[in-house]
Amino acid sequence: MPKRGKKYRSVAETAPRNGSLAPREALERVQKTSFANFDETVEAAVRLSVDPRRADQIVRGTVILPAGTGRPVRVLALVQADREEEARAAGADHVGTDYIARIQEGWLDFDVAIATPDLMKDVAKLGRVLGPRGLMPTPKAGTVTMDVSRAIRESKAGKIEFRVDRTGNVHAPIGKVSFELDQLAENLDALMDEIVRLKPAAAKGRYVKSVTVTSTMGLGVPVDEDLYR
Repeated sequence: MPKRGKKYRSVAETAPRNGSLAPREALERVQKTSFANFDETVEAAVRLSVDPRRADQIVRGTVILPAGTGRPVRVLALVQADREEEARAAGADHVGTDYIARIQEGWLDFDVAIATPDLMKDVAKLGRVLGPRGLMPTPKAGTVTMDVSRAIRESKAGKIEFRVDRTGNVHAPIGKVSFELDQLAENLDALMDEIVRLKPAAAKGRYVKSVTVTSTMGLGVPVDEDLYR
């Protein structure tokens, strides 16, 4: 077990020993026990009663966080020349098909890639580079689309993608420690609403098994999962 620093051990002494907390209480505790000297990301970890090895139990989706993510999102728009102006007007940071070759050479200075369907035959070549990093455009995430302007605006506004991992957990950022408590609570509600909405028909028993919120360097604080049944 890794050795913990003095700040972490000090915060751990204040952690709740019995049971979970209401969402706002849990988020407030995350804020109050944050000790890093930077604006930590607040993350939700949701354990689901699904078997990710089965295609009919994979939970994957997107949600626009009402209060945003708290960090600037660099958007790459892979579009033909006749749509470059539209993409720039919508707020894309990098635009054009030249970036396909640049990515093959190792350039990855972006957070979200959006592509039009007609370019996917070329973008598919980037799968080995972008796939493992979660940057590959996909129709399910809304990043392969003809409505480029909308996709760019949503990404800039705080749209995130989430997917259950092989252990049955979903991890997603829901803001920054510096956010107002109401903003974090609203973002958590939006994420949980979408996860619950995506419950697979094949999932058995209690769908949401646990919910935990934490900051980058902080403690995990359990949230009452009964609120998300």
